[in-house]
Amino acid sequence: MELTLAQLAEQLNVELRGDGEVRISAVAPLQAGCSGALSFLANPRYRRYLKTTQAAVVVLSEQDAADSPVPVLVSDNPYACYARAVRLLYPLQAAPTGIHAAAVVDPNAYVDPAAWVDAGSVIAADARIGPSVQIGPGCIVGNGVVIEEGSRLVARVTVLAAAHIGKRVILHPGAVVGSDGFGMAQSEGQWVKVPQLGSVRIGADVDIGANTTIDRGALQDTVIEAGVKIDNQVQVGHNVCIGAHTAIAGCVGISGSTRIGRHCTLAGGVGLVGHVEIADNVHITAMSMVTHSINQAGTYSAGTPLTKNALWRRNAVRIKQLDTLARRVSVIEKNRKNK
Repeated sequence: MELTLAQLAEQLNVELRGDGEVRISAVAPLQAGCSGALSFLANPRYRRYLKTTQAAVVVLSEQDAADSPVPVLVSDNPYACYARAVRLLYPLQAAPTGIHAAAVVDPNAYVDPAAWVDAGSVIAADARIGPSVQIGPGCIVGNGVVIEEGSRLVARVTVLAAAHIGKRVILHPGAVVGSDGFGMAQSEGQWVKVPQLGSVRIGADVDIGANTTIDRGALQDTVIEAGVKIDNQVQVGHNVCIGAHTAIAGCVGISGSTRIGRHCTLAGGVGLVGHVEIADNVHITAMSMVTHSINQAGTYSAGTPLTKNALWRRNAVRIKQLDTLARRVSVIEKNRKNK
């Protein structure tokens, strides 16, 4: 879609500085901007590209506006403003409705006439597919699953265990919701599988990335509250509860029965042991291992940052010596006190 800068500023409710008749029809990175393209500056690492950009307009903050050689849209949150601009310039295409001839829908399932089921998808008995739901190619919707209005299974998504998917949820290719949790009991040297009887409940406006797995609960349900955003290749164990508007980056592993609060962020590769509780507004940096509950909001880190190999090897040797050194210091301090 093509819009003038004046129209774009009005719809985004931001200040325009520059010619309102300039027309915008595309988006591009700041360093690769071109005529008719909108760019944005949110990360200070890219500020060096601003003075030479060829973009038609740049979305940025007040502090950067004076350095721009082209028109600007001034926003308190440039990245979010850019996201809204993209939605205006690239509106979603009208979705099809009906059931593809190559789909399989059980006679006891319900598919709303305004929904779409694509080729190769299977809808099992007692499933309920709401209005404007889009079931992409190759998806499996199991018995008793409920998918509410406006949700989308992009492709090759599996939803099982009578899971309940809220409104406007997006599940990307390869996502699996409702697989069995990892419940095993030891008996005479062998593992006995513990039946998983719970389900999964996902709130409205949740995004679930490609090849992410969300296990069903063992007895109670696994719960993903409204507005949660989960990246690719994340493992969510059974009986986990993730609070509203929490964001979880790729390759995070969340063990069973963990409870994560609202408005938290978990960076890439974070691991959480089972049965811990994380308070609201907790932010955990990349590759951290969480082994205990966190009761106060704040930013938490663990792990050893990357360094040159020679220095890392010396530090690794010293880590092994810490206990001996601590004992020696303790003896020294005790001897000083006795003098």
